Amino acid sequence: MSSKYVARKNITKPAKNIICILAPNPSPMTFKGTNTYIIDDGELAIIDPGPSNKEHFGNILEKISGRPVKYIFLTHSHIDHSPLADKLSAELNTPIYGYGPSDAGLSSTMLSLIKNGYKSGAEGIDYQFKPDHLIKNNERFKLNDTVISAIHTPGHMGNHICFQYDKILFSGDHVMGWATSMVSPPYGDLTQFMASCRLLQTKEFDLFLPGHGDPVKNPSERLNFLINHRLDRERQIKETIKNTPLNSLEITEIIYTEIDNSLIPAATRNVFAHLIDLNERGIIEFDGEISERSKVNLLHK
Repeated sequence: MSSKYVARKNITKPAKNIICILAPNPSPMTFKGTNTYIIDDGELAIIDPGPSNKEHFGNILEKISGRPVKYIFLTHSHIDHSPLADKLSAELNTPIYGYGPSDAGLSSTMLSLIKNGYKSGAEGIDYQFKPDHLIKNNERFKLNDTVISAIHTPGHMGNHICFQYDKILFSGDHVMGWATSMVSPPYGDLTQFMASCRLLQTKEFDLFLPGHGDPVKNPSERLNFLINHRLDRERQIKETIKNTPLNSLEITEIIYTEIDNSLIPAATRNVFAHLIDLNERGIIEFDGEISERSKVNLLHK
């Protein structure tokens, strides 16, 4: 494994009343590993228990030191975030809070893709995830003298939620500093992702604490970058199909000229996410069913 993914510290304190425990699951998808957060404001809450890992489970229990935990919150149900929740819940007698199972919050287009057999990529969906408490958008949770607010931010997954604590946002995999968020159909939806980014732009935050990587100390700048990055890719795709109908793979091979061949499938899914978004907005149309194989036509040249 590349040395750049090796975790250097497994416990940090990124802000007042907040401890971050780094899970030992570094990889190209998870960077140094999954960040599990404990908020200690007199009462305790856990955000993103992480993967099913004995060492990580022990580290979490050690930091809790036998104290009761009021909430176990999940930002979303990828296998690097949610599987340990059940074991922690049973050990601590604490309910699990999430937006819903892994297909919750998906658009009719994405549900149709799943029904027609389109599979998720290598990101790893936790199909067994089922929270005890279904969180509503903007629901507020009391933690001693403070409040944790839930903000539904679909895009990376339909059931993705960010949690606001004062002017700190636990941004899950929606906004990270080390990489742009993966948006992979059918559980990832670029139309939703862009709307969620723009929603967060309307709010004021001092710090983002992401699911992977270091704290994001410039939240507004990072959101602007993520939106502009996607808009630049959109312009590139539209230019590529301006005169010739192409499918997702054909577009990918034209615009991704400097990546390893092993990354072409992931890049193709990214292009497909953009094409679904453009189709939803009436900018392109698929020649036949919505699929990676179908060629697309640009409607507004």
